[in-house]
Amino acid sequence: MTERYVPINKGNYSMDTQEREDLFDQYRGEGWEEQYKDYRQKWSALPKSQTVSDYPLLVDLELSSICNLHCPMCYTITDHFKEQVNTTRMDWDLYCRIIDEIGGKVPAIRLSLRGEALLHKRFADCIRYAKSRGIKEVSTLTHGGKLTLPFFEEIVDAGIDWITISADGVGETYEKIRKPIKFKDIMNKIKAMKKFKEERGLHRPVIKVQGIWPAIRENPQEYYDTFAPNVDLVAFNPLIDYLGNDTHIEYLENFTCPQQYQRLVIGADGLVMKCSNDEENREVIGDINKDTVHQIWHGEKMTAIREMQKRDRGFMESPICRKCYLPRKTEDEEGEVSGRTFKVKNYVFRIQVVGK
Repeated sequence: MTERYVPINKGNYSMDTQEREDLFDQYRGEGWEEQYKDYRQKWSALPKSQTVSDYPLLVDLELSSICNLHCPMCYTITDHFKEQVNTTRMDWDLYCRIIDEIGGKVPAIRLSLRGEALLHKRFADCIRYAKSRGIKEVSTLTHGGKLTLPFFEEIVDAGIDWITISADGVGETYEKIRKPIKFKDIMNKIKAMKKFKEERGLHRPVIKVQGIWPAIRENPQEYYDTFAPNVDLVAFNPLIDYLGNDTHIEYLENFTCPQQYQRLVIGADGLVMKCSNDEENREVIGDINKDTVHQIWHGEKMTAIREMQKRDRGFMESPICRKCYLPRKTEDEEGEVSGRTFKVKNYVFRIQVVGK
């Protein structure tokens, strides 16, 4: 039997030192070291062995499918997205019911997906409730516009473990993309968070900054030197086909998707998507308003997706998978920071221009 290629964590890459990567990982697992080690080991092992655990390792909970920015490469600002997706915030009672089920069974949740999670009016309560029910790692992805020091203090007190801030480039480059946030404002917020953590001797929340490669490419050194002294990790993403423009795509041989063995993705309205890359609810596999996480995770639709992925080029049977970045071939570009080189794995035939 031909060995399958199962990419783990494809699409987001560190441009940092090995020492800082190791420290970031250490801080993530601080206080639950053995369970964390088991969680991370299973994150790679379960997809490669195609083993279905009793519960997913991670549940993505989209607290908000609404965003208040107008980034040129983002699908959430398109009319098509607004026609396909119920732009809303997750109901508090529904959120609590999900956490009540998965607490103590699922090690990690991510309180974000397509919109800006911090727009949820009870964001801090969501963190606090998850931690009270035994969720070990609560993370979120944000543009950072709402991360004032008082709000940061509130969510630190609630127990947030990991914050990733999307920051595409520096200065004018950043402001052209992350409209209408001003670069000076986001830097002031990041510096204030660092100072707050240092004054209190806090290792968590770990804070990671990431940006799309085209916004960094002209001067990776400037990007790294700007953010690295103020955060725990600096990373980047090659630009994917956010807007669905690509017509010519080259695919990997013997690809199998890892996501159906790692995570379950729940939208703000309770609809459950097959994976985190179904931006428009095109393949809904369940409704958490009607069924439990366990029922959907082991249900007919998710099982059928796993079986599809096992077939040779089975991913081609799904229009979402055919357009996804995970089965796409990449070509290496080399970046350099402080004399260290790193690989940028751009997608073949994917133009690295923001908004294209």
